[in-house]
Amino acid sequence: MRYLHTMVRVKDLDASLRFYCDLLGLEEVRRMDNEKGRFTLVFLSAPKDKARSAAERSPELELTVNWDPEDYTGGRNFGHLAYKVDDIYAACQRLMDGGVVINRPPRDGHMAFVRSPDGISIELLQEGEPLAPAEPWASMSNTGSW
Repeated sequence: MRYLHTMVRVKDLDASLRFYCDLLGLEEVRRMDNEKGRFTLVFLSAPKDKARSAAERSPELELTVNWDPEDYTGGRNFGHLAYKVDDIYAACQRLMDGGVVINRPPRDGHMAFVRSPDGISIELLQEGEPLAPAEPWASMSNTGSW
């Protein structure tokens, strides 16, 4: 398992970039606009982590800006922790066998979401290429919020 990033939703990207970059000292390493999902992702890295960020896309802070205004309550501005795993199906099976609900199953062999006992959303991503779709995951529905 390898730590990837922490996602935080922000309302004002300019104000957030001023805080995280100009004042705190992080540096923007990449940005992605998603027209269909109506959001922008901005990934930041600490200066001493830039080489690792460029090579591995970790460790990073992901700022997410939803284009439609939203007031974040109940910790919704904190998005999720993300980890790469060697075998997403084995990781999800181990969690499920331990009583953890798989909120977003790895239907695509690439990504899944679960929640910690405190309700923190955890994104699991397959290391390398996605695995071939397999049951029971391929036909499993989302459960709850992720």
